[in-house]
Amino acid sequence: MDDLATSLRTADSSRLVEIIRRRRAELGPDSVRQALRNNYADAGVIEELLGDRRLRTYYEVRSEIASHPRTPQARAAGLVAGLYWRDLLRIGADSRLKPAVRRTADRRLSERLGRLSIGEKLVVAREAGQGLIPRLLEEPEEQVVVAVLDNPRLTEPLLARLLTNPVAGPAILRRVAANRRWGPRYSTLRALCLNPATPPDLAVSLLPSLTKRDRRAVAVDPRVPTAVRERASALSE
Repeated sequence: MDDLATSLRTADSSRLVEIIRRRRAELGPDSVRQALRNNYADAGVIEELLGDRRLRTYYEVRSEIASHPRTPQARAAGLVAGLYWRDLLRIGADSRLKPAVRRTADRRLSERLGRLSIGEKLVVAREAGQGLIPRLLEEPEEQVVVAVLDNPRLTEPLLARLLTNPVAGPAILRRVAANRRWGPRYSTLRALCLNPATPPDLAVSLLPSLTKRDRRAVAVDPRVPTAVRERASALSE
């Protein structure tokens, strides 16, 4: 088996197909993994592996092939449907994979979020790809939304959706302001001051960080609490 593993790792594409056909009965999840790690593993090699019904019965094989960058898009999308949430999370965040495959993984995981425990949701929130982040920012559990703030794939445009979303309550907005990565950003400060749901004491404390033009915008926005508008007006004079 060691000799087989070496051959699978080092053979070129045509040789790989030959090995798979000739030694098919010896192949299992570990040997498939070796073959897929070969730089010459292309769509032809992957189709050869998928053509073996016995190999397709292994969850590990389906997961490995679904997450391989050279797996044909239709094949990968079909395999994604039957994967566990952790593998869906990994595939959705893998920038090497085709966008359609990542979207399929994100959609499947989004459909299952309601069945996950709070601990599992927190893992998803911190590691999800950009395609799933908007959905996570709409979760009813405050701790899930807060966990998204620590996701390295969260961007300013995605955060802006949260800061302008009525679903985001005062507690979440306080956590955004206190976040080391997002709190000091000017776009965050401005959005918080203009958000009617931002606690007035927090908004007032942030007003001095705004430009005079933006303070004037806060002062004339009828949605903003009166105390915040009056303080913005005073600071603008």
